[in-house]
Amino acid sequence: MEPSEFKLNQEGLRAVLPPLEAEIMEYMWQVKAATAGEVYEYLKKTHPDIRRSTVSILMNRLCEKGLLSRRMERGRGGIRYVYSVTTSREEFERRIVERILEALINNFREATYAYLSKIKK
Repeated sequence: MEPSEFKLNQEGLRAVLPPLEAEIMEYMWQVKAATAGEVYEYLKKTHPDIRRSTVSILMNRLCEKGLLSRRMERGRGGIRYVYSVTTSREEFERRIVERILEALINNFREATYAYLSKIKK
């Protein structure tokens, strides 16, 4: 997952993902696997106007970004997709930090090194 932008005015996942995608990923990291219907039921508690199709579209985008994978299952009522996380939250955050630091070093090498040298563990 390569962030296309980093929003400095947002916190946490919302700095690199759109708000609803961030909410979906927070939920998916809790449950590890779910259908779009299950995620829809979770989201409609806080987003009563959300549509089921919107959730499916967002989950497919998260698959395209490599954060989720999906598999087809046959069950009552036909075919359904079960989505699973492909990486832990910790690994995702580590990759984001690496990419952002690499971009800072590539674009602002001296200033980045100067700032990092001041940081103490």
